[in-house]
Amino acid sequence: MTTPDIAARRALGACAALMIGALTLTACGGSANADNNDKGGKDSAKTSAAKIVISAKNGSTGASINTTGVKVSDGKLTDVKMTVADSGQAVPGSLSADGGSWQPKEQLERGTKYAIAATAKDGDGRTTAADSTFTTVSSANSFIGTYTPDGGTTVGVGMPVSFRFDKAIGDKKAVQSHINVTSSSGQKVVGHWFGTQRLDFRPEEYWKAGSKVTMKIDLDGVEGANGVYGVQKKTVTFTVGRSQVSTVDVDTQTMTVVRDGKTIKSVPISAGSSEFSTYNGQMVISEKYKKLRMDSRTVNLADAYDIKDVPNAMRLTTSGTFLHGNYWYNKGNPPFGRQGTSHGCVGLQDVRGGQGDTPSKWFYDNSILGDVVIVKNSPDKNVTPDNGLNGWNMAWSQWVAGSAA
Repeated sequence: MTTPDIAARRALGACAALMIGALTLTACGGSANADNNDKGGKDSAKTSAAKIVISAKNGSTGASINTTGVKVSDGKLTDVKMTVADSGQAVPGSLSADGGSWQPKEQLERGTKYAIAATAKDGDGRTTAADSTFTTVSSANSFIGTYTPDGGTTVGVGMPVSFRFDKAIGDKKAVQSHINVTSSSGQKVVGHWFGTQRLDFRPEEYWKAGSKVTMKIDLDGVEGANGVYGVQKKTVTFTVGRSQVSTVDVDTQTMTVVRDGKTIKSVPISAGSSEFSTYNGQMVISEKYKKLRMDSRTVNLADAYDIKDVPNAMRLTTSGTFLHGNYWYNKGNPPFGRQGTSHGCVGLQDVRGGQGDTPSKWFYDNSILGDVVIVKNSPDKNVTPDNGLNGWNMAWSQWVAGSAA
């Protein structure tokens, strides 16, 4: 799962891989303050064939942080300088091999004033120049979607693609139609909105093991709400690893681990007590921690517990359900495989520090984000689909009905 800081950096800093020459002009496009100068004199300068276009027009606001740059026709760029206007700090950029375009090496910052000065020559050596000072789209007038999973990662078969937007989306269709999620398995992938700020994508059944999933995010300039525009433009790919689905049976206080269709281990567990039962349903491991503080006050259980070093903890719901190691159990009467004693989590036998040869450490070491944990025969209700990455608990017809595309 992406932490907020990492997600923000990922959402803001990954467009340096735009293809050279694929520069897209923004709505502010147009030639900016072109001024021809040539040693041949005023008359010959006017005949320079080179025409420079800076995508952000001089004095404009709301410029793209992704596609702002310089192009030239009937000539080659000879020099481009871009700076942060207020500080004069240079912005590194790269010139295409044919000299026809220039773009910043990294994504620009939002709400920042920049200046570009460019010169070019035509085939006869006559020069022309253009410059522009402009401001990129502000944070107040733009939205960003942090997402999971990260590009380049390997995840379990249950991992959905999940976007959380930093502003309420009014035009869901416009936003969803500019995010395309596909799988090499050929599975049909459909988006579903949970409210106005969360959009998840999944196939009808779990992802096929070994498949590649690609997210094409093309939100730059998309109006998600009145006067609020997207800024992201990138492609993200992740891999689906082996299939691992583990089933917790509360009746027997046992968890059966099935990998690629074969049972590999049966693990005694201790689920929620009769007072604090564990949710039923399909849950996806969304975070993993070798050590985690668990404080009951964060889940509105007053001062029931405060354990500073819970080992081998794996999150199953946003509301606080974890599968984790338990070292504080009654050694004279171990509950594992016998009775539920937790406050709703699924506990496995462990030792303090989590480094022993224990069922808890084994399961932690053999699990990845996106693996599925199913709980059955609990007296509790089914987990809601938006409590964690748990959309698998919604019927496919309902899931499709929640799509705006």
